[in-house]
Amino acid sequence: MSQVKNRIIRVLIAFLIFLLDIILAKTLKLEWYIELPICLVAYLIAGYDILWKAVRNISHGEVFDENFLMIVATIGAFATKQFEEGVMVMVLYQVGEAFQDYAVDKSRNSIASLMDLRPDYANLLVDGNITKVSPDEVEVGQTIVVKPGEKVPLDGMICEGSSNLDTLSLTGETKLRAVGEGDEVLSGSVNQDGLLKIVVSKPFADSTVAKILELVENASDKKAKAENFISKFAKYYTPIVVIAALILAILPPTIIYFVNGTNSYSDYIQRACSFLVISCPCALVISVPLSFFGGIGGASKLGILIKGSSYIEQIAKIKRIAFDKTGTLTKGSFVVSEIEGEDKDAILSYAAYAEYYSNHPLALSIKNAYQKPIDKERIKDISEIAGKGIKLILDNDTILVGNAKLLDLFNVNYTPSAAIGTLIYVVKNDKFLGTIVINDEIKPEAKDLIKGLTELNITDTIMLSGDNKQIAARVASTIGIKDYKAQLLPQDKVTTIDELLTNKDAGVLAYCGDGINDAPVLMRADVGIAMGALGSDAAIEASDVILMDDNIKKIPTAIKLSRSTMQIVYQNIIFAILIKVIVLILGALGYAGMWLAIFADVGVACLCILNAMRTLYVKKYQKELEA
Repeated sequence: MSQVKNRIIRVLIAFLIFLLDIILAKTLKLEWYIELPICLVAYLIAGYDILWKAVRNISHGEVFDENFLMIVATIGAFATKQFEEGVMVMVLYQVGEAFQDYAVDKSRNSIASLMDLRPDYANLLVDGNITKVSPDEVEVGQTIVVKPGEKVPLDGMICEGSSNLDTLSLTGETKLRAVGEGDEVLSGSVNQDGLLKIVVSKPFADSTVAKILELVENASDKKAKAENFISKFAKYYTPIVVIAALILAILPPTIIYFVNGTNSYSDYIQRACSFLVISCPCALVISVPLSFFGGIGGASKLGILIKGSSYIEQIAKIKRIAFDKTGTLTKGSFVVSEIEGEDKDAILSYAAYAEYYSNHPLALSIKNAYQKPIDKERIKDISEIAGKGIKLILDNDTILVGNAKLLDLFNVNYTPSAAIGTLIYVVKNDKFLGTIVINDEIKPEAKDLIKGLTELNITDTIMLSGDNKQIAARVASTIGIKDYKAQLLPQDKVTTIDELLTNKDAGVLAYCGDGINDAPVLMRADVGIAMGALGSDAAIEASDVILMDDNIKKIPTAIKLSRSTMQIVYQNIIFAILIKVIVLILGALGYAGMWLAIFADVGVACLCILNAMRTLYVKKYQKELEA
């Protein structure tokens, strides 16, 4: 902000000298040659940097820019003895520049707040001794210590301790996250209370915080069409208006002189100077990129990382969305959803004992549902039958726990379950006891996602799943997704997306996924949306948008924010061009003096900048997400 303060101080000093000149001129009726040095001092204090930039750019072959326009216009004002106007043009231009600096700093700070994620050190634990080292010196498998108040420098798993983590900078969520032994933690989180020992799972270069910083630093590289349009517009527009100003300054007064002998060169030079001030395209050149930059910054506050302004434009146009199922619409963690049979406790107990030695996700879901201590002394013998299940001798009873193939193998009579999900049958001493139904748990925010998309008139949704049709149908119907495709291999997902992309008239297609197998699809879709917390590195790398806390409810928020940003961009373009054209015509006809010219340049730029800053206001979206 020091640059803004310095500019404001210079502007104030120049303005005070300018006021002194006006007072002296009115009271003492100063001659022009006395006014000139006073106004020149004020002019140089206010605009020496603009003069220097213009000279430097001209020496580099970059002639036609806003600095050149300002210098030509103000020197023209001095040449026609309009000293006050020349000073005031420069002073007000610098006021506009101060507004611009403030707005850019504000939007940059919203993104640069992410830079505070960068850890300065890691507490490496070796043989009971703690050493402060650079995070990039820590290797995978080593243990680090994170004290209360410190940032987590690297991704890993807690091996000792419990605490609450502040993940605001990562996810945009204000709620603290309770963690303990066995929990995964992401770098960039801030430890609030307890001491944590963490086994590092990724080197710093591949850690969450490093990925975020890389994405933010490169976000401005990918320009939207509107931004490219403004760059091209300024390139061709500036020389055209300079030539038009020269023609205005020379041709009409020359014609008038030859027709009736009247010398009106001074009047038309003044008009040409006003014309140049009016024509300065800084309102467009500043406000449009600033709008996109603010949109990216506002999204980052909500835990939504957008990799460039071109993606804001694409997100705003989304009409169709395809979703991966597991880990995206569902939690990717299995839970016992139903137990069929007369003695449900016994069925769950036998299954838990059978799965005692297994770490398979299905086995873990059964043991989590049982939640009672297991007396392993009761287990006399246990054997796994590949692809079918487990045979267990518990006390003096023979227990079978597995799928239908296991029961067929032992010729057990049973009643096949009609339930939807993964079916685990339980048998005791050749007697069929019942069935445990296991399902992947649907994310609670999934219904809010579809509701939010519907409110945005996005009803063309499809779920792509590798699961069987019954499970896919149940998930799609529960959530409210319009269509689904089941039993898809990774290559089938790519084929499906390619088919959807052939229908260009249906609009921009987004795909949301989290796994390694989703990476090709994320790259193929018009907009790829990846899970940032649990998603694979490949998916994050291939995507255009990253949801830092895996909250799919943020997809409608990203679309609303992008649409709002694009509205502001178009408002600024239309407003700036419309005012320019009107005042340019008035200036050429002699109805717009230097003061109106100043408004058309600096005033319009300030209004557009203030409008662009609205992209940073995301409190309403924050409230919607917390509701």
